[in-house]
Amino acid sequence: MKLVRQLLQAKGLDVWSIAPDASVYEALELMADKNVGAVLVLDAGRVVGILSERDYARKVMLRGISSKDTPVREIMTKEVLFVRLDDSIEACMVVMTDKRVRHLPVIEDDQLIGIISIGDVVKGIISDQQFTINELEKYITGGAYRPENPIAR
Repeated sequence: MKLVRQLLQAKGLDVWSIAPDASVYEALELMADKNVGAVLVLDAGRVVGILSERDYARKVMLRGISSKDTPVREIMTKEVLFVRLDDSIEACMVVMTDKRVRHLPVIEDDQLIGIISIGDVVKGIISDQQFTINELEKYITGGAYRPENPIAR
């Protein structure tokens, strides 16, 4: 079972953030530039919210509000859920599914460490499952795992 710590080691610790007084447009530019679906909203180094593509679609786009004139603080999600380095990726999947969120910041000792996405969690779960399948195949065949050529079947 993989832990959040292992996901972050694989993906890196980059966290993209924006100030609450920045415009939504600036946040969208940052998300597009960094190819991410959400940015954390930091005020004096403290997480005060998260802004996602979903927030933009529901709170700006559908209401006809101008993204250039609207500050991030007006549309960000203020109740941010967090996970810790030693949480399992399965536990993260449960939180993401139950709370319908796609991004979870990672904190340890009140310090922001990183952020994981639903894509990171799914990749980790698939990797764990593939490892288990490979180990079971080795056990069943009594030897080293040698993947078959699926084209030769």
